Amino acid sequence: MVLDLTFKKGGKVVGKNQPTFIIAEIGQNHQGNIQTAKVLIEAAKECGADCVKLQKTCIYEKYSKSVLQKPYRNQNSWGDTYEDHKQCLEFSEDQFVDLQKFASKIGILFAASPMDYPSLKFLKTLDMPFIKIGSGDCNNLPFIESAAQANVPLIVSTGMQNLEMVQSVYKTISAYHKKFCLLHCVSAYPAPLDDINLSVLKLYEEKFPDVIIGYSGHEIGIDISVAAVALGAKVIERHITLNHNQKGSDHICSLEPCEFKLLVQKIRTLEVAMGSPIKELRSSEVPFSRKFTKSIVLAHAVRKGHRLSLNDLKIKVADPIGIQPSSLNDIIGKIVKRNLGEDESLTYEALY
Repeated sequence: MVLDLTFKKGGKVVGKNQPTFIIAEIGQNHQGNIQTAKVLIEAAKECGADCVKLQKTCIYEKYSKSVLQKPYRNQNSWGDTYEDHKQCLEFSEDQFVDLQKFASKIGILFAASPMDYPSLKFLKTLDMPFIKIGSGDCNNLPFIESAAQANVPLIVSTGMQNLEMVQSVYKTISAYHKKFCLLHCVSAYPAPLDDINLSVLKLYEEKFPDVIIGYSGHEIGIDISVAAVALGAKVIERHITLNHNQKGSDHICSLEPCEFKLLVQKIRTLEVAMGSPIKELRSSEVPFSRKFTKSIVLAHAVRKGHRLSLNDLKIKVADPIGIQPSSLNDIIGKIVKRNLGEDESLTYEALY
C-alpha cells in the first residue's frame, strides 16, 4: 500500500500520484530583515510554489561557545564573531508568528526547519503543515525521534549521509508513523554536477517504497531539479533569493524569482507530459494513424477460393485500412471469400 503524506492545511497533498510539491526555501536569504522575508514569501507565491520555508535556530543550543566565539570576518559576514553573525540573521519567535500569519494571508503554506530542541518545541506550537529536518540533523537520531513523536508530517534532507544512515532515519520515523518524505540532497553550495547523482532517487524508491521521495537541490540552474521530477521526486525544494549577488553563501545556488517561476512552469509542463504508464493509441494520433498506418494488400488480383501465399501479399499505406502487417503470418494459408483486385486492402471479412 502506498501512503500519501497529507498536509493539514491549504488543501495540499504530497503523494506518489499527486502533483509535485514545490518548496521555496528562504533559509536566511532574508538577510535578517523581516520585510525582505515578506517580499520573498510574496515572490514564492507569485512563482507558483506550494510552500515557503525558513530556518529557526536558538544559536546557544545549536552551537558551542568555541564555535560562536570564533572570529568571522569575510565577504559574507554580518558580525565580527560567528555569534554576532548568526544573531543578525535570526528571527524571534514573535517574528516567526508574524511571518506565518503573513503567508496565510496571501495563501501560501509556511514551514520551517528547527535546528535544535527549543526551536523544535516552538515550531510544534505553530501547527505547521510539516516539520523539515535539515541535512545537518539527518544523523541526529534522538532529535529526529523527538520530531517523529509529535506525529506531524516530516520532510528530511539526507545530505552528507550514506545509505545506512538514511535507513536508520527511515526506521526511526517509521516506528511512529509513515507520514514523511526523504529528500536526496548534496550539501555543497553550489553542488558540483558530478556529485549530484540523481540516480539515488531510484535507489530511495527501491529501498523506501512506502514513503515519499524528493529532491533538495543546491545546484546552479533549474534543469537538474526538473530532471529529478522525471525520476520520481514528488517534493522539490530550492532556495529562493531576490538577487544572486547579495551577501551570503546561499545566494549563488538560489533561484531568483524569474528562475523559480520558470522551474515551477517546467515541472508542471513535465507532469502533464509524464501522464500515465499506459501505452495505447492516443486520440491525437488517430488522424495520423489513418494517414501513416500500413496494411496488407493484394500484390495482384486473386479469385474467390484462392489460398493466400506470401507472394500474394504486399504491405502498403492503403485506403481503407486493412489487416495490420503484424498479422501477416496469421493470414498466410487463408482462403479468400470473393474476388480481390490488385492493391486492394485485405480484411478479415474477406477471408475464411
